[in-house]
Amino acid sequence: LPPIIATLQRDPNTRDGDAFGITLDTFNDGKNSFAFFINPGGAVRDAQTSDDGRVSNAEWEAIYDLETRVHEGGWTVEMAIPWSTLRFDGSAERQTWGLNLLRRIRRKNEDATWAPMDRQWPLYTVSRAGRLEGIRGIQPGRNLYIKPYALAGEPSGSLLTSTDTQLEGGLDLKYGVTPSLTLDLTFNTDFSQVEVDQQQVNLTRFSLFFPEKREFFLENAGIFQFGDQGTFRQRNGATNRDFTLFHSRRIGLTPSGTPLPILGGGRVSGAMGPVSVGVLNMQTQAESGFAAENFTVGRVRAEVAPGLDVGGILINRAATSDGSGDNQSLGADLNLQAADGSLLIQSYLAGTRGTASDGSEEAGGLAGRVSAAWRDPFWEVVGMYRHFDDDFSPGAGFVRRNGIRHGYGTVGIHPRVSWPGIQELNPYVETHYFADQSGRLETRELAAGLDLDLTDGSMVQLGVKDQHERVSEAFSVSGASVPSGSYDFTEVSAQLQASGARPLSGRINVTGGGYFGGNRFSVGGNVLGRLGPRVLLNLSAEHNRIDLPDQPQVTADVYGAKLDGFFSTRFLTSAFVQYNQATSEVITNLRVNWIHAPLSNLYLVLTERRDTAGDQVLQRWLTLKITKLFSF
Repeated sequence: LPPIIATLQRDPNTRDGDAFGITLDTFNDGKNSFAFFINPGGAVRDAQTSDDGRVSNAEWEAIYDLETRVHEGGWTVEMAIPWSTLRFDGSAERQTWGLNLLRRIRRKNEDATWAPMDRQWPLYTVSRAGRLEGIRGIQPGRNLYIKPYALAGEPSGSLLTSTDTQLEGGLDLKYGVTPSLTLDLTFNTDFSQVEVDQQQVNLTRFSLFFPEKREFFLENAGIFQFGDQGTFRQRNGATNRDFTLFHSRRIGLTPSGTPLPILGGGRVSGAMGPVSVGVLNMQTQAESGFAAENFTVGRVRAEVAPGLDVGGILINRAATSDGSGDNQSLGADLNLQAADGSLLIQSYLAGTRGTASDGSEEAGGLAGRVSAAWRDPFWEVVGMYRHFDDDFSPGAGFVRRNGIRHGYGTVGIHPRVSWPGIQELNPYVETHYFADQSGRLETRELAAGLDLDLTDGSMVQLGVKDQHERVSEAFSVSGASVPSGSYDFTEVSAQLQASGARPLSGRINVTGGGYFGGNRFSVGGNVLGRLGPRVLLNLSAEHNRIDLPDQPQVTADVYGAKLDGFFSTRFLTSAFVQYNQATSEVITNLRVNWIHAPLSNLYLVLTERRDTAGDQVLQRWLTLKITKLFSF
């Protein structure tokens, strides 16, 4: 049978079709790697990974030459990667690298690796890789890249203070200071080509987390990561959507996501022997009532024994014009992983302090965590405790919930079975317990669930959750008011994720039950249609209905439609339209991307926010941007 070619898009989800993967640990440290996944159509997902695969950065872009061919016997791939792309120690006469290879056969839902790995580990878990020995006489080169850009923009809209035509330019510079340490400089930084945020509905009384999408901040982002971390398809109790001490979206974006000018900055990141280091400094410009600010981040992490690493981070956010104060964050973390990967212990301690715009000192606070997780091919057991002071406030980070003592535990199994249609099942129970600083209960959750991995790659998730909430201050959700008081309620949920290998796939999730003295019903999902590998249509919807006592019924809906066209792996188009009922806005993002040379692009982008209630354009940007990479 011919291989399944899911798409030609850049950095595709290679689980939706056949693929070949290779990961290279060029320093043989069992921690960091370069990973490449190629599908039969020639689409590539390239990534930098760190922390033994727990952190993966797919925004890293490599230079390579690639050809694929589909034939009667299957398919082949030939790939040439310059030594300058793969940073390594050029002083070593004889190289030894970590290496693993993967072949994915989608119709069988089968992965085969060169170095054997348990199924719970992704390919870039390089501590389980094999060894590539005997490479001699190679050098990484000077590793100097200069990437200038030129931009013409036409802004308009009622919310913009200036609608003058923009003619701008800038550049990025990358230099390999050592084979393992890289300097990045950016001047007059621009991110106009970045796709708009996915709209979200907030049914809680806490802040929403929006991920970083800007290329400069995503590269080597794993080095600066500090806080709660998620692990692929594993329950952890808290992720970076709950707390991260440094969140780069604080730089050059308003709280609503509107861009602010970035004058420039620099970053040094990489490794010095067993120590990973990162230093970042960025300067923004004052605009639209927001002060000019300087952001400085320093991060260090050292492996002091096999599987044991300790680290520290220092963050400073300071106003360089009137209208704002400053904020400092300091943290230390310690992590221990058993040699076979079954036991993982994580901990951190962080503190913050700040100064208001009038010079008065603001109260500071502490945050901490300790957790232990046991995961083997059958069992999963996790215990965690977190503490956040009321006044803990990371000015350059994100914290979802302050003033808490948070306990979490889960027990589950995930045996592989030979039942018809089912590949793996995962029954589990888990509980969350949140108390305030005095020890008084705020939230208690007790949940039980069953996850099923089907043989065709689909997944079914079933769950029931009993919840207690104490609301100390009334809050509103889409116009409905939740009074202060104590509430007990139960909800059930079901989700089906169809295999992405099919031409028509998608996801549907349904949640219903009690909600703060009333009832809630939510249904959402998406339909993904592939018209061959060149056209991808994604229709998404989320409908939420809330009934609270003595109040009118409220709904909170979000709808989206995205059409991607791939004329080749070098000429890509996309049209993304979203409607958010809560804000009565339609957000449109149209993009054309021509990769005219390696890592060199021509973009044409139209982004618009429209108020449907008043039929008024709030913001509109039409941008033409060209970049060219020069390597030396």
